[in-house]
Amino acid sequence: MNESFERLMARVESLVTRIESVLPQPLSAPDWQASVAYRYRKRSSGHGSLEPVKHLGNMSLADLKEIEDQKDKIKRNTEQFVKGVPANNVLLTGSRGTGKSSLIKACLNEYAAQGLRLIEVDKADLVDLPDIVDLVFGLPEKFIIFCDDLSFEEGESGYKALKSILDGSIAAATPNVLIYATSNRRHLLPEYMTENLTYTHTADGEVHPGEVVEEKISLSERFGLWVSFYPFSQDEYLTIVAQWLTSFGVTAEAIKAAQPASLVWALERGSRSGRVAFQFARDYAGQQTTA
Repeated sequence: MNESFERLMARVESLVTRIESVLPQPLSAPDWQASVAYRYRKRSSGHGSLEPVKHLGNMSLADLKEIEDQKDKIKRNTEQFVKGVPANNVLLTGSRGTGKSSLIKACLNEYAAQGLRLIEVDKADLVDLPDIVDLVFGLPEKFIIFCDDLSFEEGESGYKALKSILDGSIAAATPNVLIYATSNRRHLLPEYMTENLTYTHTADGEVHPGEVVEEKISLSERFGLWVSFYPFSQDEYLTIVAQWLTSFGVTAEAIKAAQPASLVWALERGSRSGRVAFQFARDYAGQQTTA
């Protein structure tokens, strides 16, 4: 009898262990000394974890050209944040490849020595933002939660979670956490022609958006600082090409000779973005090295 009972209990304990292994577990703190940047990853089992980024890019603020106004705004806000004085959540919007994400990464490199840290969270995992914020609450470091290429479709759960963290949660704002997000959409949600029909007009000519439009605008408005990025002119594009070629050790004479090829490169891709300039510079510098 006792032997049968012991076997039964062993099987029950084994079953409980297996069930616990697939249930979501509380988010645990990583080794905060392992890196200055972390990625939040959720496995198929539902377990989330913060994984240290072991190989950081060496992007610096000086590397980023032709976005001086945007750089000044982000730098000023980030400096306020690391000094412990009031600072805003930031939404960086505009043309692709113009340096939105690079600017945030460069700020991390600039201020990591002053205690700045970064946690990258994918849009699909924004529902777990409250757990991440609770985890870092009270730590001496300042954490930027970075959401890259952010946009939502109708009904996505991460939308409400982000909205609550930015403004409107019953919990007070956490002083050592800010949200920095990049997006090609200024209002983060798709906009449709039919929504124009929801606008109302008053007798004195004022125009007021309908409820659907108001809801879409409301998320963007919760970011205290908006920073817009615009397509580069040809001269600006060539300046960025020259900057990257210089960083790869290409001579001034070769940089000038490369201008026609860099313009063809941009024409073939339909964009004079900073990303396209960097890709050309890598290709051209590589050819110069092997020639």
